[in-house]
Amino acid sequence: MKVKGLTQAEADLRLKKDGLNQVPEPEFSFWKEFAGKLWNLSAWILEAALLLECALGKWIQSLFVLLMLLFAAYNGATQKKKSRKVLSSISQQLTPVVAVLRDDRWQKIDSKYLVVGDIVNLQKGDILAADIDLLDGNLTLDESSITGEAKNVHKKAGATAFAGTTVMDGEALGRVSATGTNSRSGQTINLINTSAAPGHLQQLLTKIIYYLCLLDGVLTVILLIAAVIRGENILEMLPFLAMMFIASIPVAMPSTFTLSNSFEATRLSKEGVLTSDLTGIQDAANLNLLLLDKTGTITENKTAVASFANFSKLSDEEVLALTSLAIDQRNQSVIDLALMDFLQEKKIPVKEAEAFTPFTSSQGYSEGRGEGHDVKLGSVKQFSKIDPAISEQMAAVDLSLGRSVGILLDDRLAGIFITKDKVRADSKAALAELVKRGIKPVMLTGDNQKTAASVAEEVGLTGKVISISDFKEGVKAEDLAGIADVLPEDKLDMVKYFQKAGYIVGMTGDGVNDSPALKQAEVGIAVSNAADVAKKSSKMVLLDEGLSPIVKILDAGHRVYQRMTTWSLTKLARTAELTMLLTFSYLIFGYLPMALNAMVIYTIMNNMVTMMIGTDKTHITYKPENWDMGKLAKIAFSLAGAWTIIGFAFVSALTKAGVNHDQVGTMVYVFLVMSAMMIVLITRTKRFFWQSAPSKPVASVQIADILLTCLLALLGIAMPAIGIKELLTPLAVAFLAAILIDLVYQPVMKNK
Repeated sequence: MKVKGLTQAEADLRLKKDGLNQVPEPEFSFWKEFAGKLWNLSAWILEAALLLECALGKWIQSLFVLLMLLFAAYNGATQKKKSRKVLSSISQQLTPVVAVLRDDRWQKIDSKYLVVGDIVNLQKGDILAADIDLLDGNLTLDESSITGEAKNVHKKAGATAFAGTTVMDGEALGRVSATGTNSRSGQTINLINTSAAPGHLQQLLTKIIYYLCLLDGVLTVILLIAAVIRGENILEMLPFLAMMFIASIPVAMPSTFTLSNSFEATRLSKEGVLTSDLTGIQDAANLNLLLLDKTGTITENKTAVASFANFSKLSDEEVLALTSLAIDQRNQSVIDLALMDFLQEKKIPVKEAEAFTPFTSSQGYSEGRGEGHDVKLGSVKQFSKIDPAISEQMAAVDLSLGRSVGILLDDRLAGIFITKDKVRADSKAALAELVKRGIKPVMLTGDNQKTAASVAEEVGLTGKVISISDFKEGVKAEDLAGIADVLPEDKLDMVKYFQKAGYIVGMTGDGVNDSPALKQAEVGIAVSNAADVAKKSSKMVLLDEGLSPIVKILDAGHRVYQRMTTWSLTKLARTAELTMLLTFSYLIFGYLPMALNAMVIYTIMNNMVTMMIGTDKTHITYKPENWDMGKLAKIAFSLAGAWTIIGFAFVSALTKAGVNHDQVGTMVYVFLVMSAMMIVLITRTKRFFWQSAPSKPVASVQIADILLTCLLALLGIAMPAIGIKELLTPLAVAFLAAILIDLVYQPVMKNK
């Protein structure tokens, strides 16, 4: 169909008049988010404790609990705002591109520059960025984003396709009829995933609350039994019991996770990787199998014709000229570009088709009609079903040299192109780095087995290369270097197969048919030239070609993992130390060696420093990680046990020395704050804590916490005052205890 698009000058004028084809996202409501943070499990526990403290007339404690509740809500809303800002900046780089006819030539532009009247080409995998009146062709559309209906809709010339819908099949020409706020969807079209399921780290929150509440529950029962045996008033125990549960709540955990993921997403965006789903970063640490597309990832996204064999009675020039009828001129694939370059090199004139059908993976070829001929360009395997004589003619062609592309002229084999992808210069080193990190790379390609084996050998992949037809139950990833003859539809089955076998699977892809596999994989990675719907289905999007950016994703995942491991260990250890020390001291000595006000201040200070762990320095490990909550709990409670023994000995010594119970309470508060800071330093590194400095934010908050602790203790604010000697004693005991514990802890951890 002959159509005429706008000139660039006309488009510029309309763009100036109507504005960009986008609608600002709804403004983030801080107070709405703040209110939402007051309605969750952690908030409910705090709110229940607040009501209990008020009912018992403990107004000072009530004030501190209220401050904790408001802090948790304010901090959570603040970090959410920062996260939204990060994703918003990334989404600007994930705006779809569209093929537009301007100045009588097809070009690809950012969809936000579309204007009314633009002629666009739509094809499978596109996400529409404006309302478009179809002029020619047929489309199958997924309109669930605007109608909520999952059933696909079929549309032809004369119908309108709406912004936000996805082209599931077909190709069509259309004219833009409405952009921005005037489009039916009236929303910004980007590829950010805002409705992803929680990652492993978010699920960890529930487990940590469970472990801590279980510990508090056991200690509560012990205390109540002891109080009954001693004939004490149980009501007097309630404020302390409430404070134990308050101290157990991981107030800063959601904020720490958000901060760490956002921090890494920003870092990755500067390194050529865009994050469309923050959970993709944290899951990368667990990755142990990576299924890799050959073209555009291992090889350069550029294909060249290595040889041409003519099987017709026509001259080479005549066959090549007719071949141009079946080349897609609107949305050129790497094969189309390679053939066009070859024709230009041979100075063959390009013919315009009277009718053209683009390539689809299900059909296996493109088709053009003109000059009295029907020309098909595509898979030799598919063509063998049309022309049975192909197998005999193909015997003279060395298919191991590269990928074969056949030409059928009036349903008879006319020629064979052998095309070859160039291996990227960084592929071999990048694959070696992946293997070094405990990840098994397996190459996927539509090429034949011989071609795939040649590429696998060139880049150093170990194992055998099999055809997809030989991929059967029992195949192990460790035995494979690659899988050949793969169709996009096969990839989902392979991802599911390996997941069922126990692997954490990463997957790279670019086409619409790759989308299910990208979505199924724990870490779906869309390559730089991927279709919009593939980017929408993935968690990570590469801006640069090649494998090197994938290594950066792994590094980011390990950094998040290390920070969250530190957070989990410190939260479990500090809380267990506090509750066990106070419980056993009460049972043995008959009093609580810490003021309730001090308990709340201690909890707030700990949340401040642990929140900063999201920005801490880390070390990169070279093996896939695993969130083993049982192992974390054992390590944390072992640390807590050691600190509790030392703390109990300290309380015992003070009690025997006849130190006033009020002063003991303040000194224990100082000891617990100092020990909490030391636990962070011990668990954050694989070396002794004095050999590795934390990040500036972590160190700054730790120093501020210790200075504030000293100030409160000396001035007697919210607790009985103590002197310099009484202040230095618990600080020194905690510091020496940290050295002793770390001398045992680090050698044990190195053997884990």
